[in-house]
Amino acid sequence: HFARFGQGNILEIGPYIGGSTIAAAYGARESGLRKKIVSIEAGGKMKHFRLSSRNIIKDLKKNLVRFGVADDITLINGRSSDALIISEVRQCLSKSEVGLFVFDADNNVRRDLDCYGDLLADRCWLVIDDYFGPAKAAPIRAQVDAFVSEGRLLPFGYYGWGTWVGQWQRQ
Repeated sequence: HFARFGQGNILEIGPYIGGSTIAAAYGARESGLRKKIVSIEAGGKMKHFRLSSRNIIKDLKKNLVRFGVADDITLINGRSSDALIISEVRQCLSKSEVGLFVFDADNNVRRDLDCYGDLLADRCWLVIDDYFGPAKAAPIRAQVDAFVSEGRLLPFGYYGWGTWVGQWQRQ
């Protein structure tokens, strides 16, 4: 929905094996506008009761091809806070041009908003996973709540298994 109706490009951190990436690519296509989708994935492997992966990057690429969106995505393999990755993202996206920011990575959304916040447009939609849920959620919840208290984020609601949705507010 946000990829289709939102304005601007899309920055995703933590696509895992591509579910949200594929949905964003379909939404961007349906918008009728050319939107850049930049997705950062650290890779590795993960044991999960339903969706395990021995090679996250390989499975992610395979899914992007399988669903016909591989050419729509700029996939960057690495940690979002590494200097080389930050530089690569900044070669793809300019200041204030991101209209949708999706975060489903580790428990440090503040770090990534500090790194990439200048790329987000005013009223950019944010989708932040794991706001409620397992132990991983506590730091994310505290960071998001701090941004809300500071007036940087405007909450919209919580969905699914604890996904926070809201908007970025430029200062």
